[in-house]
Amino acid sequence: MKRKPNLKSNKKKTKLRKSILYFFKEAQNRSYNYKQIASFLNENKSEDRKLIYSILVDLSHEGQLKEMPKGQFKLMKQTQLLKGKIEITRRGAGYVITDEGDIFIAPKSINRALHGDLVKVHVFHQKNRRNIEGEVVEIVERANKQVVGTIELNEKFAFLIPDNPKIDIDIFIPLSKLNGAKSGYKAIAKLLEWPEKAKNPFGEIIDVLGRPESNDAEMKSILAANNIPFQFPDDVMAEAANISIELDPEEIEKRRDFRNVLTFTIDPVDAKDFDDAISVKYLENEHLEVGIHIADVSHYVLPGSQLDKEAYKRGNSVYLVDRVVPMLPEHLSNGVCSLRPNEEKFTFSAVFELDSKGKVYSEWFGKTVILSDRRFTYEEAQEIIETKKGNYSDTLLDIDKIAKNLRKKRLQNGALEIQSQELRFELNDEGLPINAYKKTTKDSNKLVEEFMLLANRKVGKFVGDLAKRKTLVPFIYRIHDKPDPEKVEVFKVFLKKFDKDFSYNRDSEIASKMNDLFAEMKDEPSFSMIQSMAIRTMAKAIYDTKNIGHYGLGFTYYTHFTSPIRRYADLLVHRVLQDTLLNNNRQYKGLVEAAAHISQTERRAVNAERDSQKFFQAYYVKDRIGEEFQGKITGITDWGMYVEMSELHCEGMIQLKSILSDRFYFDEKAYSVIGTKHGDEYNVGDLVTVKIDKVSLVKKQIDLLLVE
Repeated sequence: MKRKPNLKSNKKKTKLRKSILYFFKEAQNRSYNYKQIASFLNENKSEDRKLIYSILVDLSHEGQLKEMPKGQFKLMKQTQLLKGKIEITRRGAGYVITDEGDIFIAPKSINRALHGDLVKVHVFHQKNRRNIEGEVVEIVERANKQVVGTIELNEKFAFLIPDNPKIDIDIFIPLSKLNGAKSGYKAIAKLLEWPEKAKNPFGEIIDVLGRPESNDAEMKSILAANNIPFQFPDDVMAEAANISIELDPEEIEKRRDFRNVLTFTIDPVDAKDFDDAISVKYLENEHLEVGIHIADVSHYVLPGSQLDKEAYKRGNSVYLVDRVVPMLPEHLSNGVCSLRPNEEKFTFSAVFELDSKGKVYSEWFGKTVILSDRRFTYEEAQEIIETKKGNYSDTLLDIDKIAKNLRKKRLQNGALEIQSQELRFELNDEGLPINAYKKTTKDSNKLVEEFMLLANRKVGKFVGDLAKRKTLVPFIYRIHDKPDPEKVEVFKVFLKKFDKDFSYNRDSEIASKMNDLFAEMKDEPSFSMIQSMAIRTMAKAIYDTKNIGHYGLGFTYYTHFTSPIRRYADLLVHRVLQDTLLNNNRQYKGLVEAAAHISQTERRAVNAERDSQKFFQAYYVKDRIGEEFQGKITGITDWGMYVEMSELHCEGMIQLKSILSDRFYFDEKAYSVIGTKHGDEYNVGDLVTVKIDKVSLVKKQIDLLLVE
């Protein structure tokens, strides 16, 4: 008969363990045997002495104590405590990510740390373990001072059940701290304290989001879960409201005037903020003067202002399926700074003299004033490029030709060519999805992209070259490291499933070899999947003050200059560039920290945008449960296969344990799912029939069954 665990005994052991460690830390490097320790702790019963001895042996195995001759123990010399962020797994264990590597934390050693917290960890090598193991000894900073979840109300108290499965402890909410939240509602709780003897942390409700599964409540919960504010503080709004949309005549006189030069914007049909415009002037030598004009946010958002502090905090705008959470208040992002047609605007510009092949003969950077003559949507510009008819068709066709040549040259220099397909939803008046479709990048998108890349590259080179010569100019670059060789090897294995080989001699060849592969496979059904896997081999682009170039674009110098309405990095770049042009040797303090911060806010925006997509996918298919669809396997993990349904363009998962015909497992080396009995095999790219089994809007999850 299996015995039930003795909870009382376990509590006693945990308490004694803490007391023993505290005793040795205060013992000033002296050694003691178990009898001496029992006496000091006033634990003189025979069973307590035995328990103390077993704890001492455990601690010596863990490397926290050293066993001496004659049964004595002393504290091991303490290694320096390591600091890092803890990531909790769904099984309750954790890993602390440090500069020295990842440290495994057993559930018993997490010591009240929550997912994402910055912690200090004592490291020891657990006997019979390959991995470095440790114990959390201090919580330096809570990652989640606010937690999103669902209220569960009882007679005398309430709990907030966190949405994030990695936060596996409920938040205790006294009834006096509910602030109107009802049972079953989505809400945000602020963590108040975690008393020593309390099993759960205490909190109070600071915002009630609404009924779960409504898109508004779910979008707000996604933002809150990623620590993205969705409302501006009153002082920020007041500061923005005081900024006039009218241009100062004295300031106009200080700027280069482009108001009489043909200027237009090309943006998505639903865009509200226009932060870039292109001007075109024909020169007598048959060259073109092309101006890339960027909203001059730095003129309005001054360092140290409330607007500046809030923009830094946010780092960037966030684009969810049904809304934009802007970095700047709407009065600025959609009004004062937006380059709307037929309105005079202050801009910061990069102006180039080019020939039709895209060769740059001269460059100029500086503050300007413009008047946009026309707003094109991407669709309108694309129609003109394809039909060669319409407003300013000659000009559009001329700069499209230059853009194509710039792109060709970029690819020849080793840039990676990505043909992106983006999942989009058509929403009804209530903001709910009624159709899903894939949007493909066309020539009009690429036209704008190439001129923005040109401006970003040239600004980066201009300041970067000065920094090389004078070592005076601090700057923020957009950098992209070489691919991880191990990931490239996995990609090679993956390609063998499609009877494709991938070989290269130097790291610098990887991008061009991938481009060759993409060109070869562009008409094959597996193309988008191959491209997606190729992207996963690449490092993530980040912001940094040390320039290593941008591998994916093939640029030695690259920065972000073209979107200061929606990216704080660009606002910093504008400030540094202006000081450089004016020979102001201002030392920008905290640029290293700023680069790390805005890289992190960019990651959280990507996470929020991905969660938003998942929710709308789940909402779109929630009424199709039980229906069967053809689909393609797009990914494989230890626990299941991801399948994109061709008709719906939405992705769900088949759990391996749900396939009843055999017991399947993931073979990492072969990158396949294989049946243990019959040897049936499933690979990425295989066509399968699936049935929608379950849909969870809260988990943003679509569960599929394989129709065998």
